Amino acid sequence: MELDLLAIAPHPDDVELTCGGTLIKMVQRGYKVGVLDLTRGEMGTRGTPEIRRREAAAAARVMGLAVRGNLGLPDAGLEVNEEYKLAMARKIREWQPRTVIAPYWEGRHPDHYTASRLAYEGCFLAGLKRLPIEGEPFRPFKMLYAAAYDESVQPNFAVDITAQYKQRRRAILAYQSQFQPARKDRKSKVFIPLDALEERMSVMAQHYGRMIDVKYAEGFVVREIAQVEDVVALTVRSM
Repeated sequence: MELDLLAIAPHPDDVELTCGGTLIKMVQRGYKVGVLDLTRGEMGTRGTPEIRRREAAAAARVMGLAVRGNLGLPDAGLEVNEEYKLAMARKIREWQPRTVIAPYWEGRHPDHYTASRLAYEGCFLAGLKRLPIEGEPFRPFKMLYAAAYDESVQPNFAVDITAQYKQRRRAILAYQSQFQPARKDRKSKVFIPLDALEERMSVMAQHYGRMIDVKYAEGFVVREIAQVEDVVALTVRSM
């Protein structure tokens, strides 16, 4: 399998919240798109791994994904170690994605910033000829980082998802155990941001949309400078 785009995230539902609209838009453009969840979300207060597996499959159908996988690494226990990096590298060699979307490298949840490093280092190692794993050496061409969870991040660019917004919301709400739980499941002595998270992501999409003069958008960060060939054709008004 050769993917055009692969989104990597620590938990089921993270890609839907941070870059789901972009994935849907790329599917609509004819690209082969996949998602790799690193854990089953088994440490989550709500739902079970099996429930979240079914919800992730439902969300994948809504988004039109070509493939969705799960490495089964420990939720709340991600580490940048050789075992996990090699597991990532194996999947990169198997799926051969040209472009990878990873979580931003800073964040509130340790799994998020650890997943960012695992994604980068796993993608790099996958290209080493002498790496002692199966598959042909392969390394993605481009890495993007989804900025949505960190409001302090200024994205380098944003993708207009206005036309995909309603479909993205359906994908998010496929995780009914997380975002539409029974009243009894909402009680907790520990603060859980889930009840406000779907609305917060909508607000962020509106925020990024205002940056590029559209209704809804998703923001991304890249570490390298972008190349522009036609400065006359640049979009987004300056004044």
